[in-house]
Amino acid sequence: MIVWLNGTHGAGKTTTSALVQRLIPDSRVFDAEKVGETLMDITPGLPGTDNFQHWPPWRPLVVETARRVLDYTGGTLVMPMTVLVEQYWREISAGLAQHAIPVRHFVLHADQDTLRGRIEGDTVLGPSPFRLKYLEPYAEAARTWLHSEAEVVDTTHLTPAQAALQIAEAVKS
Repeated sequence: MIVWLNGTHGAGKTTTSALVQRLIPDSRVFDAEKVGETLMDITPGLPGTDNFQHWPPWRPLVVETARRVLDYTGGTLVMPMTVLVEQYWREISAGLAQHAIPVRHFVLHADQDTLRGRIEGDTVLGPSPFRLKYLEPYAEAARTWLHSEAEVVDTTHLTPAQAALQIAEAVKS
């Protein structure tokens, strides 16, 4: 099984995924961003883009990597990854379905002011124009398709531990 934690930057996906992993027996965290980083390391580089998700190989490589890891280890993969383009989510979820891999899709949500405050106050990564530019695309995806495709966990007033417990309990039920 895959527990996919979606949502924009600042929602708490990375922090929450590590906590969810501790609450779900036989689970591992697989950050699909590492697949994108691998593609970014190709030299000479792939065609220019502002987001590795736009590269056509990224989506099937995420599916194939997740499938191979699950075939090898079994259990559950907890995957913290923002996917805001509906077509990309459809490609990934259809690819996983072709391999009969069940997916529990959660969106970690917070209001725009909370997200902006988290991004601007991030003491690890620092304020990030890259992360801030995804606030409006996230809001648009949430309005048009994302929230109807997933279980929404509003993290505005939750700690990461509370969000992780809510997700783990939902997965176990």
